[in-house]
Amino acid sequence: MRRYNIKVLGLCETRWNGSGQTKLSSGETIIYSGHEDVDHDHTQGVALLLASEATRALMTWEPVSARLMSARFNSKGRKITIIQCYAPTNAADEEEKEDFYSSLQSLFDRTPRRDMKIVMGNLNAKVGDDNTDRELIMGRHGIGTCNENGELFIDCCFFNDLVIGGTIYPHRNIYKTTWTSPNGKTDNQIDHFTIDRKCRQSLLDVRAGRGADAASDHQLLVATLKTKLRSSCDSSGRPHHKFNIQFLKDGKKKKSSTVKSETVLRR
Repeated sequence: MRRYNIKVLGLCETRWNGSGQTKLSSGETIIYSGHEDVDHDHTQGVALLLASEATRALMTWEPVSARLMSARFNSKGRKITIIQCYAPTNAADEEEKEDFYSSLQSLFDRTPRRDMKIVMGNLNAKVGDDNTDRELIMGRHGIGTCNENGELFIDCCFFNDLVIGGTIYPHRNIYKTTWTSPNGKTDNQIDHFTIDRKCRQSLLDVRAGRGADAASDHQLLVATLKTKLRSSCDSSGRPHHKFNIQFLKDGKKKKSSTVKSETVLRR
Protein backbone atom coordinates (compact mmCIF):
# COMPACT_ATOMS: atom_id res chain seq x y z
CA MET A 1 0.00 0.00 0.00
CA ARG A 2 2.80 2.41 0.87
CA ARG A 3 4.91 1.37 -2.10
CA TYR A 4 2.09 2.22 -4.49
CA ASN A 5 1.23 5.37 -2.50
CA ILE A 6 -2.37 4.23 -2.01
CA LYS A 7 -4.53 6.34 0.31
CA VAL A 8 -7.68 4.17 0.27
CA LEU A 9 -7.35 0.44 -0.38
CA GLY A 10 -10.50 -1.62 -0.99
CA LEU A 11 -10.50 -5.22 0.23
CA CYS A 12 -12.80 -8.14 -0.61
CA GLU A 13 -13.26 -11.51 1.07
CA THR A 14 -11.93 -10.29 4.40
CA ARG A 15 -14.02 -13.07 6.04
CA TRP A 16 -14.61 -10.99 9.17
CA ASN A 17 -18.06 -11.09 10.74
CA GLY A 18 -19.67 -8.03 12.25
CA SER A 19 -18.50 -4.50 11.50
CA GLY A 20 -16.11 -2.06 13.08
CA GLN A 21 -13.18 0.31 12.86
CA THR A 22 -9.69 -0.60 14.03
CA LYS A 23 -6.37 1.20 14.01
CA LEU A 24 -3.54 -1.14 13.09
CA SER A 25 -0.13 -1.18 14.75
CA SER A 26 1.35 -0.02 11.43
CA GLY A 27 -0.62 3.25 11.69
CA GLU A 28 -3.30 2.56 9.08
CA THR A 29 -6.99 2.27 9.94
CA ILE A 30 -9.33 -0.43 8.68
CA ILE A 31 -13.12 -0.18 8.53
CA TYR A 32 -14.96 -3.39 7.70
CA SER A 33 -18.37 -4.90 7.11
CA GLY A 34 -19.33 -8.58 7.33
CA HIS A 35 -22.24 -10.79 8.31
CA GLU A 36 -24.26 -9.32 11.18
CA ASP A 37 -24.27 -12.66 12.99
CA VAL A 38 -20.81 -13.02 14.51
CA ASP A 39 -21.30 -16.81 14.60
CA HIS A 40 -21.93 -16.95 10.85
CA ASP A 41 -19.50 -18.86 8.65
CA HIS A 42 -16.50 -16.66 7.91
CA THR A 43 -17.27 -15.91 4.27
CA GLN A 44 -17.41 -12.81 2.06
CA GLY A 45 -16.72 -9.51 3.83
CA VAL A 46 -15.53 -6.12 2.56
CA ALA A 47 -13.26 -3.47 4.05
CA LEU A 48 -11.39 -0.25 3.36
CA LEU A 49 -7.81 0.16 4.55
CA LEU A 50 -7.05 3.85 5.09
CA ALA A 51 -3.76 5.69 5.20
CA SER A 52 -3.46 8.33 7.94
CA GLU A 53 -4.37 11.07 5.46
CA ALA A 54 -7.57 9.25 4.48
CA THR A 55 -8.41 8.50 8.12
CA ARG A 56 -8.33 12.21 8.96
CA ALA A 57 -10.54 12.94 5.93
CA LEU A 58 -13.10 10.25 6.83
CA MET A 59 -16.45 11.86 7.64
CA THR A 60 -18.88 8.95 7.94
CA TRP A 61 -19.08 5.34 6.88
CA GLU A 62 -21.84 2.75 6.66
CA PRO A 63 -21.55 -1.05 6.88
CA VAL A 64 -24.37 -2.49 4.76
CA SER A 65 -23.73 -6.21 4.46
CA ALA A 66 -21.00 -8.76 3.89
CA ARG A 67 -20.93 -7.57 0.27
CA LEU A 68 -21.34 -3.80 0.53
CA MET A 69 -20.13 -0.81 2.51
CA SER A 70 -19.63 2.89 1.89
CA ALA A 71 -17.43 5.67 3.24
CA ARG A 72 -17.56 9.44 2.74
CA PHE A 73 -14.42 11.56 2.68
CA ASN A 74 -13.76 15.28 2.81
CA SER A 75 -11.73 16.65 -0.08
CA LYS A 76 -10.90 19.90 -1.77
CA GLY A 77 -13.81 20.85 -3.99
CA ARG A 78 -16.46 18.15 -3.50
CA LYS A 79 -16.89 15.31 -1.03
CA ILE A 80 -16.05 11.74 -2.12
CA THR A 81 -18.23 8.71 -1.46
CA ILE A 82 -16.64 5.29 -2.05
CA ILE A 83 -18.78 2.16 -2.27
CA GLN A 84 -16.79 -1.04 -1.81
CA CYS A 85 -18.37 -4.13 -3.42
CA TYR A 86 -17.99 -7.88 -3.49
CA ALA A 87 -20.56 -9.15 -5.99
CA PRO A 88 -21.82 -12.76 -6.31
CA THR A 89 -20.08 -14.91 -8.91
CA ASN A 90 -21.53 -15.45 -12.36
CA ALA A 91 -22.70 -18.92 -11.30
CA ALA A 92 -24.65 -17.63 -8.26
CA ASP A 93 -28.44 -17.78 -8.03
CA GLU A 94 -30.40 -15.06 -9.81
CA GLU A 95 -32.06 -14.07 -6.53
CA GLU A 96 -28.69 -13.49 -4.88
CA LYS A 97 -27.59 -11.29 -7.76
CA GLU A 98 -30.82 -9.30 -7.68
CA ASP A 99 -30.49 -8.78 -3.92
CA PHE A 100 -26.94 -7.50 -4.36
CA TYR A 101 -27.78 -4.97 -7.09
CA SER A 102 -30.93 -3.90 -5.27
CA SER A 103 -28.88 -3.16 -2.13
CA LEU A 104 -26.22 -1.41 -4.23
CA GLN A 105 -28.85 0.80 -5.88
CA SER A 106 -30.41 1.64 -2.53
CA LEU A 107 -27.00 2.59 -1.15
CA PHE A 108 -26.24 4.65 -4.24
CA ASP A 109 -29.56 6.49 -3.93
CA ARG A 110 -28.68 7.50 -0.35
CA THR A 111 -25.44 9.09 -1.48
CA PRO A 112 -25.46 12.92 -1.56
CA ARG A 113 -26.03 14.10 -5.13
CA ARG A 114 -23.08 16.49 -5.27
CA ASP A 115 -20.52 13.93 -4.09
CA MET A 116 -17.91 12.38 -6.34
CA LYS A 117 -19.21 8.80 -6.40
CA ILE A 118 -16.91 5.81 -6.77
CA VAL A 119 -18.04 2.18 -6.96
CA MET A 120 -15.19 -0.32 -6.84
CA GLY A 121 -14.23 -3.83 -5.87
CA ASN A 122 -14.62 -7.39 -7.08
CA LEU A 123 -17.76 -7.23 -9.23
CA ASN A 124 -17.13 -10.71 -10.70
CA ALA A 125 -18.20 -9.17 -14.01
CA LYS A 126 -16.64 -9.42 -17.46
CA VAL A 127 -17.69 -6.34 -19.45
CA GLY A 128 -15.72 -7.15 -22.61
CA ASP A 129 -14.45 -4.75 -25.26
CA ASP A 130 -17.66 -4.01 -27.17
CA ASN A 131 -19.00 -0.60 -26.16
CA THR A 132 -21.63 -0.27 -28.89
CA ASP A 133 -24.39 2.06 -27.60
CA ARG A 134 -22.41 2.29 -24.36
CA GLU A 135 -19.81 4.84 -25.37
CA LEU A 136 -20.70 7.19 -22.52
CA ILE A 137 -19.95 4.69 -19.75
CA MET A 138 -17.17 2.48 -21.14
CA GLY A 139 -14.34 2.45 -23.64
CA ARG A 140 -13.10 -0.19 -26.07
CA HIS A 141 -10.15 -1.36 -24.00
CA GLY A 142 -11.84 -4.08 -21.99
CA ILE A 143 -10.92 -7.75 -22.13
CA GLY A 144 -12.78 -10.67 -23.74
CA THR A 145 -16.55 -10.83 -24.07
CA CYS A 146 -19.32 -9.72 -21.73
CA ASN A 147 -20.98 -12.34 -19.48
CA GLU A 148 -24.27 -12.28 -17.55
CA ASN A 149 -22.75 -10.54 -14.55
CA GLY A 150 -21.18 -8.06 -16.95
CA GLU A 151 -24.60 -7.18 -18.36
CA LEU A 152 -25.97 -6.57 -14.86
CA PHE A 153 -22.98 -4.43 -13.96
CA ILE A 154 -23.17 -2.42 -17.19
CA ASP A 155 -26.90 -1.83 -16.66
CA CYS A 156 -26.15 -0.55 -13.15
CA CYS A 157 -23.44 1.78 -14.47
CA PHE A 158 -25.69 3.00 -17.29
CA PHE A 159 -28.57 3.73 -14.90
CA ASN A 160 -26.32 5.64 -12.47
CA ASP A 161 -24.13 7.31 -15.13
CA LEU A 162 -20.92 5.61 -13.97
CA VAL A 163 -17.83 5.26 -16.16
CA ILE A 164 -15.96 1.92 -16.06
CA GLY A 165 -12.37 3.10 -15.69
CA GLY A 166 -10.59 -0.12 -16.69
CA THR A 167 -12.03 0.01 -20.21
CA ILE A 168 -10.86 3.54 -21.02
CA TYR A 169 -7.07 3.40 -21.01
CA PRO A 170 -5.15 1.56 -23.78
CA HIS A 171 -2.80 -0.48 -21.61
CA ARG A 172 -1.33 -3.82 -22.53
CA ASN A 173 -3.55 -6.76 -21.58
CA ILE A 174 -1.28 -7.69 -18.68
CA TYR A 175 -2.23 -4.38 -17.02
CA LYS A 176 -5.96 -4.88 -17.63
CA THR A 177 -6.58 -8.38 -16.30
CA THR A 178 -7.22 -8.62 -12.57
CA TRP A 179 -7.80 -12.34 -11.94
CA THR A 180 -5.93 -15.52 -12.89
CA SER A 181 -7.50 -18.99 -12.72
CA PRO A 182 -5.94 -21.56 -10.36
CA ASN A 183 -4.38 -23.43 -13.31
CA GLY A 184 -2.82 -20.21 -14.55
CA LYS A 185 -4.34 -20.53 -18.04
CA THR A 186 -7.19 -18.03 -17.85
CA ASP A 187 -6.99 -14.30 -17.18
CA ASN A 188 -10.07 -12.12 -16.73
CA GLN A 189 -10.96 -8.52 -15.98
CA ILE A 190 -13.50 -8.87 -13.17
CA ASP A 191 -12.37 -6.22 -10.65
CA HIS A 192 -13.47 -2.71 -11.54
CA PHE A 193 -13.18 0.94 -10.61
CA THR A 194 -16.03 3.21 -11.69
CA ILE A 195 -16.64 6.92 -11.20
CA ASP A 196 -19.63 9.10 -12.01
CA ARG A 197 -19.33 10.64 -15.46
CA LYS A 198 -19.53 14.24 -14.27
CA CYS A 199 -16.22 13.65 -12.42
CA ARG A 200 -14.60 11.73 -15.29
CA GLN A 201 -11.88 14.37 -15.72
CA SER A 202 -10.63 13.63 -12.19
CA LEU A 203 -9.72 10.04 -13.14
CA LEU A 204 -6.20 9.94 -14.57
CA ASP A 205 -5.51 6.22 -14.91
CA VAL A 206 -6.66 2.70 -14.00
CA ARG A 207 -4.31 -0.27 -14.29
CA ALA A 208 -3.33 -3.49 -12.55
CA GLY A 209 -0.36 -3.29 -10.20
CA ARG A 210 1.43 -6.48 -11.12
CA GLY A 211 4.17 -6.04 -8.53
CA ALA A 212 1.85 -6.25 -5.51
CA ASP A 213 2.09 -9.68 -3.88
CA ALA A 214 -0.89 -10.18 -1.58
CA ALA A 215 -1.09 -14.00 -1.73
CA SER A 216 -4.25 -13.77 -3.85
CA ASP A 217 -5.38 -14.91 -7.28
CA HIS A 218 -6.47 -11.29 -7.89
CA GLN A 219 -4.18 -8.47 -8.99
CA LEU A 220 -4.17 -5.10 -7.29
CA LEU A 221 -6.21 -2.60 -9.33
CA VAL A 222 -4.83 0.92 -8.96
CA ALA A 223 -6.77 4.05 -9.88
CA THR A 224 -5.13 7.48 -9.94
CA LEU A 225 -7.37 10.42 -9.08
CA LYS A 226 -6.74 14.11 -9.39
CA THR A 227 -8.10 15.20 -6.03
CA LYS A 228 -6.82 16.17 -2.61
CA LEU A 229 -8.13 14.78 0.66
CA ARG A 230 -8.65 17.25 3.47
CA SER A 231 -9.08 16.67 7.19
CA SER A 232 -12.75 16.62 8.16
CA CYS A 233 -12.02 18.12 11.61
CA ASP A 234 -10.01 21.04 12.93
CA SER A 235 -7.20 20.80 15.46
CA SER A 236 -9.77 20.63 18.28
CA GLY A 237 -11.51 17.66 16.71
CA ARG A 238 -14.58 19.66 15.69
CA PRO A 239 -16.14 19.03 12.24
CA HIS A 240 -15.36 21.65 9.61
CA HIS A 241 -18.99 21.91 8.50
CA LYS A 242 -20.88 24.67 10.26
CA PHE A 243 -24.05 22.70 10.90
CA ASN A 244 -24.15 19.13 12.16
CA ILE A 245 -26.45 17.73 9.47
CA GLN A 246 -25.68 14.19 10.67
CA PHE A 247 -27.87 15.08 13.66
CA LEU A 248 -30.92 15.14 11.38
CA LYS A 249 -30.40 11.53 10.26
CA ASP A 250 -31.72 10.42 13.65
CA GLY A 251 -35.47 10.19 13.15
CA LYS A 252 -36.37 11.02 16.76
CA LYS A 253 -34.10 14.05 16.90
CA LYS A 254 -35.30 15.23 13.50
CA LYS A 255 -38.92 15.01 14.62
CA SER A 256 -38.30 16.86 17.88
CA SER A 257 -36.27 19.61 16.19
CA THR A 258 -37.85 22.75 14.77
CA VAL A 259 -36.38 25.28 12.44
CA LYS A 260 -37.31 28.88 13.15
CA SER A 261 -36.98 31.63 10.59
CA GLU A 262 -36.74 35.32 11.30
CA THR A 263 -37.38 38.25 9.04
CA VAL A 264 -35.00 41.15 9.41
CA LEU A 265 -36.30 44.56 8.35
CA ARG A 266 -33.80 47.21 7.50
CA ARG A 267 -34.52 50.90 7.01
